[in-house]
Amino acid sequence: MFSNARPGRTLTLAAAASLVMPAALALPVAPAIASSGSANSSAASSSAQAQDDLARAVAALRAIKTMSADFVQVDRNGQQLTGKMVLKRPGKIRFEYQKDVPVLIVSDGSRLTMLDYEVRQKQVWPISNSPLGALLDPDKDVMRYGRLMPVRHPDLISVQVKDPKHPEYGTITLIFNKNASAPGGLELESWVSVDSQNKITKIFLDNQRYGIPVSDGTFAFKDVRPRQKR
Repeated sequence: MFSNARPGRTLTLAAAASLVMPAALALPVAPAIASSGSANSSAASSSAQAQDDLARAVAALRAIKTMSADFVQVDRNGQQLTGKMVLKRPGKIRFEYQKDVPVLIVSDGSRLTMLDYEVRQKQVWPISNSPLGALLDPDKDVMRYGRLMPVRHPDLISVQVKDPKHPEYGTITLIFNKNASAPGGLELESWVSVDSQNKITKIFLDNQRYGIPVSDGTFAFKDVRPRQKR
């Protein structure tokens, strides 16, 4: 893990790392089985609604081609970091943190890279092993393996992604708000990542913009390790 170069640094980097550390894939939504005719009908209706809401969430994710948003990241201790997120399909995303946090998280379409420019360290993960796999690859991680979660507000849809065979991957829960102006009629407004040690990180999005021009150069970065001279 990254070293503690200044007070509070470990908490800051742990929060950033939990954004990309492994978490993906959940069991398919299974229809409930009831013992009576009326109960069976109610369960079938509930299951059908769950599948419909899940399909709507996936359709909304698929409809996003490019996106930018401001974000606030909150860890389990209440520590907050802010920054800017830019997304471009297929598979590209960039999290640039506030100026006093020299950390950058970038996906080039196949790998997620977390760079710490202060201590010149880098960590890399395959997208498929990251919580963000569900966001960057909705065909694989959400539609096939997503599980709809109960919510109290009728305008919200919550989808959890988890692999019970790999608890070390943790979980991610995507939360959508019904918004007719957003792609697919649902706006991704937040998500929650929980790692294998039950460390919780919440991401809240604001000022979402869709369909904006985004060059591939947005996802390039300066390596933390200088090239050796020959």
